[in-house]
Amino acid sequence: MIRNPILPGFNPDPSICRVGDTYYIATSTFEWYPGVQIFRSTDLANWELCARPLNRPDLLDMRGNPDSCGIWAPCLSHADGLFWLVYTDVKRYDGNFKDAHNYITTCATIDGDWSPRVYVNSSGFDPSLFHDDDGRKWFVNMQWNHRSQSVGGSPKHPAFDGILCQEWHPEHGLIGQPKNIFAGSPLGLTEAPHLHKRDGWYYLTTAEGGTSYDHAVTMARSRNVLGPYEMHPDVHLFTANETPSSPLQRVGHGQIVETPEGETYHTFLCSRPIDKLGRRRAPGFSPLGRETGIERCVWRDGWLYPETGSEVPRVDVPHEAETRPAPATHRIFNERTLPPEFQWLRTPEPDRIFELTGKALRLYARESIGSWFEQALVARRQEHLSYRAETVLTAFEPTTYQQNAGLVTYYNRFKFHFLAVTLEPRMGRCVTILSCPGDHPDGKLEFPVPPMPIGDGPIELSVVTKNALQQFWIRQGKDWEKFGPELDAAVLSDEGGRGAHGSFTGNFVGMAAFDLTGQGMPAEFSRFEYVPL
Repeated sequence: MIRNPILPGFNPDPSICRVGDTYYIATSTFEWYPGVQIFRSTDLANWELCARPLNRPDLLDMRGNPDSCGIWAPCLSHADGLFWLVYTDVKRYDGNFKDAHNYITTCATIDGDWSPRVYVNSSGFDPSLFHDDDGRKWFVNMQWNHRSQSVGGSPKHPAFDGILCQEWHPEHGLIGQPKNIFAGSPLGLTEAPHLHKRDGWYYLTTAEGGTSYDHAVTMARSRNVLGPYEMHPDVHLFTANETPSSPLQRVGHGQIVETPEGETYHTFLCSRPIDKLGRRRAPGFSPLGRETGIERCVWRDGWLYPETGSEVPRVDVPHEAETRPAPATHRIFNERTLPPEFQWLRTPEPDRIFELTGKALRLYARESIGSWFEQALVARRQEHLSYRAETVLTAFEPTTYQQNAGLVTYYNRFKFHFLAVTLEPRMGRCVTILSCPGDHPDGKLEFPVPPMPIGDGPIELSVVTKNALQQFWIRQGKDWEKFGPELDAAVLSDEGGRGAHGSFTGNFVGMAAFDLTGQGMPAEFSRFEYVPL
């Protein structure tokens, strides 16, 4: 079986392509650096991370980007002996504007050094590049209309002003004028266009309904790339918006791929919501964020349909290969490179916030936790509803309460729990918890437990998350002991705080440090473990 989701944890907006016998999927990374995750597979069931291409300032600099901005919906393709990556860097979220800048970069190999970005346009987000069989290339993206009441976490259909298509040339850029080729279905919020050609037909798939529980994949076709496009007989290829019993919810936003044998699959994003008791429930909360799935399809009468005849994709898709579960990871920071599952936030200058010394991961504490500019936070995705994470803070000697370092569960600046070592006047070195349980827009901190004095030297920090609850633990000696109360893990989700359209990334767990004195106090961590429960 292929077990969905094939890319668990925060991996939304899957763009898929095939080169020979190898498949590649690119997913959105939003404010996390380096930008875009690219996975590789030879069987569609098991995937490995093989590249994060946007890893230089001339490709991506997100300092100052708000939460849930940055890299939206990349498109990965292969033509003319090159991989082509199209991506958006969104600079604003709240209010009527988006400031969505679209770029193209290329590389001969998936894991090589990608070319400096080429600017294309800023008329809307979710760009895609289609390589026609006559050699022409077509750039498509949704058009954003700022003259509507679509603001922040409350999207309105009038802002999603159709799909633009315009010819693009690698040497000459955009050619002619853009044409609005598709207004969408009555479901609205039409975005994420991808073109596919088969038997003389151009097939346009889009995402609609917003990226919460009304999400859907919509299909249309035309004999001309510039339209007009007729709607699919069923309108939507995939959706779960009327099937709350499905474990895969918020289904939408994907792309077609064909196997060498002529079979057709379609990717989609989804989430696996649960309630506060850990039961599958829609609507609920999705701490793993939006994940990537895939379903087998068939062509009939010139249209693509799910193989099952149901618009709700399966968890288990019959296949000759079997999806292997993600393993536990145990990392000792004794190398000079960061383990591949970790990322950081926004900055293209990682040397300013961390280094691998060969003995430890050293964070240089910078701005406050939740800063949109330079934050020393290195973390990995939560991929399981229940897990344990553990680290050792081996060296950190704060001289003021303005210096903190420790273990964090982090969704964004408004949704996190931070188990931190700091210094309190008249108490000395101590451990504390800083929480921000969804307070938007103020980001007000809560301190759920009084600080507790600790001795000098290393301290082990751990968190156990079980569905909607998480518990911090500390050890400085023989036995682990709980620290603080059980905390609300449900808030660390898309639906936490102001809701699923207010933020739509996923939860991370990792190491963080801040120094409000501006002196860059170092904090060293010797290891990090992540174990599914």
